[in-house]
Amino acid sequence: MAQPRQSPDDLYATETSDTQAETEAVLLKHVPADPESPPPLQKAQHLQFLVRNLTQGFPSRYTSQDASQPWLLYWTLQSFSVMGVAMDPDNKQKAINTILAWQHPEGGFGGGPGQAAHLLPTYAAVCALAIVGRPGPGGGWDQIDREKLYNFFLSLKEPDGSFLVSHGAEVDVRGTYCLLVVAYVLNLLTPELLEGMPAFIASCQTYEGGFSSASQPYFSAESDGTTKLLDDIRPPLGEAHGGYTFCALASWIMLQPYLNLQDPASPRPSVEYKRLMRWLVQMQGSEIELGGFRGRTNKLVDGCYSWWVGGCFALLASQGVGGGHGQDADHTSTTHEDEEWDDVEEFVWNKLALQRYILCAAQHPASGLRDKPPKSADSYHTLYCLAGLSAAQHNIYPSPARQAQLDQAWQLPSDEQNHELRKTAFTEALSWSEEEGTSHVLGSQANRVNATHPIFNLTMTHTEGIMSHFYKQTVPRRK
Repeated sequence: MAQPRQSPDDLYATETSDTQAETEAVLLKHVPADPESPPPLQKAQHLQFLVRNLTQGFPSRYTSQDASQPWLLYWTLQSFSVMGVAMDPDNKQKAINTILAWQHPEGGFGGGPGQAAHLLPTYAAVCALAIVGRPGPGGGWDQIDREKLYNFFLSLKEPDGSFLVSHGAEVDVRGTYCLLVVAYVLNLLTPELLEGMPAFIASCQTYEGGFSSASQPYFSAESDGTTKLLDDIRPPLGEAHGGYTFCALASWIMLQPYLNLQDPASPRPSVEYKRLMRWLVQMQGSEIELGGFRGRTNKLVDGCYSWWVGGCFALLASQGVGGGHGQDADHTSTTHEDEEWDDVEEFVWNKLALQRYILCAAQHPASGLRDKPPKSADSYHTLYCLAGLSAAQHNIYPSPARQAQLDQAWQLPSDEQNHELRKTAFTEALSWSEEEGTSHVLGSQANRVNATHPIFNLTMTHTEGIMSHFYKQTVPRRK
């Protein structure tokens, strides 16, 4: 096998170019002799790594993650789910009891017992409950104080449609994503909650095409120092980043039911999909980088972006951009304000190369998954490498036939408000389906992992379970 070419060098050495060259030299050592025969996914070792952390506690270096306890549990539980590992009832109950201890008395969940409520651990806690919880006393789902949670959400809302991540904290598009996922799965969507949110999301798109963490909502042009909320010019704050981009794009898609209920004559914010696609494609590393993804321009590849960037392509395909995903015969793709891409190939990113990066470079020889060699493994990278592997193996798309099936089965609850918004959100969220016969697993079938919901990063089974409970619906069997 010919040695892959190094990245172009302008012969002007910098710390960045030196680090890039060092990383390529390390990754080159992990290139398999036969690209079609990568190392197997060491599921047993990764399971031992996760179980050890879950039952024995995390190493001392995790002390700094004390305010991220819900995340540590979610990363572990969802990693089990992606690898197809079930938990026994006793450990499920321990997890439920632990999660409920993080619920704040005024609504939402904190990073640990007695900690302030925060949008990010609220997402992690609710998603963890989607995995291990159940209805009824002690099951976790009915112990969520949804009324206080909704009021907590509203208390964080800013005039421009953005949200603080917690009281007295900053605005961050990741917090908006976390809020929207929780509102979706717990049936908390209202026009009051969503007002202004689409314009905020759109304002975070940068000149590169990806999304930044926030935008500048206020502008002072008055001598007395008063501020005005800008209608048109809202410059993004910071550069495009893979994590922000996934959260912004997933939020944008979750907001479509709300946008589609607005007056067609009213102004509608838009996202430039073509520019976004171009940026996402450019984030995939070259052959010498084993096809991993970087999170920002001119940065190093990192295993976690296998999901944060690699997971975006299914979301864009759901909007008719980029191809590569199955569609029912009666489904017509549209590209929002962008014109059709008639010359786009079936796949705009290299799924096999990403699988190769994860299997060859992201697996730690001892156990767990990592950023890249020689980094150590951790729970965060273990999940997002596995989720990225799932995104690279499965074609998941919103099926109109499945949505029609869900529409037909919908029963209007007697106490339901905002019926059309919530019904559409429910049916669209659960319409995501896998195109039969299109999964492509690099190496043996033992490397196959479960499909995960492209928006929520939960399995479809867990998504259907918790949403059917809170929307009071019976989800029909898939045909």
